[in-house]
Amino acid sequence: MNAREMFRGPVSFGCVAPPDAAGVRAAEELGADSLWVGGHIASVNPSPEPMAWLARLVEQSRRAVLGTAVVPLPLYPPALIAKQAADLDRAAGGRLALGIGVGGEYAQEFSACQVPPQERGARVDEALPLIRRLWTGEPVTHAGAHYPMSGVVVHPAPAQSPGPPIIVAGRGRAAMRRAATLGDGWMPYMYSPRRYRESVGEITRTAREAGRDLSGFAWALYLPVSVHADGRRARRDAAAFLGGTYRQDFDGLVGAVTASGTPGEVAARVRAYMEAGARHFVFLDCRRDVDGLAPLFTHVVADVRDR
Repeated sequence: MNAREMFRGPVSFGCVAPPDAAGVRAAEELGADSLWVGGHIASVNPSPEPMAWLARLVEQSRRAVLGTAVVPLPLYPPALIAKQAADLDRAAGGRLALGIGVGGEYAQEFSACQVPPQERGARVDEALPLIRRLWTGEPVTHAGAHYPMSGVVVHPAPAQSPGPPIIVAGRGRAAMRRAATLGDGWMPYMYSPRRYRESVGEITRTAREAGRDLSGFAWALYLPVSVHADGRRARRDAAAFLGGTYRQDFDGLVGAVTASGTPGEVAARVRAYMEAGARHFVFLDCRRDVDGLAPLFTHVVADVRDR
């Protein structure tokens, strides 16, 4: 199944990819429909560069759809991302999805890449349609403010036509507008079910006003999860992991922006997001090991699918 086919389906459940080949095999055996990678060029926390990790994942995986969650797109020339994504999509047999964001959490990344942070939104707005043009394999001439080019050909084209789906990530109204008008899907993070429902309404209204049909649009969600027989321990684990990652206190936020607790509690929370409009889940397991993925897929996902 290629990425576009998965997003056209009724529901799917994926996760952030384990860091090694054995973990990737285990995740696929547990039934993960998709595997996702993220990262940065220069962040506070040590992390991989997402396209390099994605290349490893293409070789380690066999059937799951593979995606970036996310590439900080302003830091990359569009032709480079178009070429990398096209080559990887061909190598993976059409299993690639490109999740993108504007970045901005780490000022040193923009300094290191010589990109003014105040331009990040405008750069992404210009880059998205340009990447799609470059995926045609035909000569591209473009006179934009940030990425002018003449007669540029990026080929061979991706395996998927008209290219891998581009999923817009973010939290604010600018990201919603970008998803509605330029993206193939929406993937917010740190959202409650209520806020997810509101974003679905806003994106749908914006697309309608722009005269855009959202048939086949991917309503995705990047969702931190923590599953344990002891629900209080699960929530403590989630708060500790997210607090270390984002350098803030998550004790009071875990209940609002994660699915944490016993398998039954987490399944109920996932169903609440589904009722709000989410159809494609990217689980961030706060334990970050296969032992955490096993109850997630064998109990939580199985419960949700059964119902």
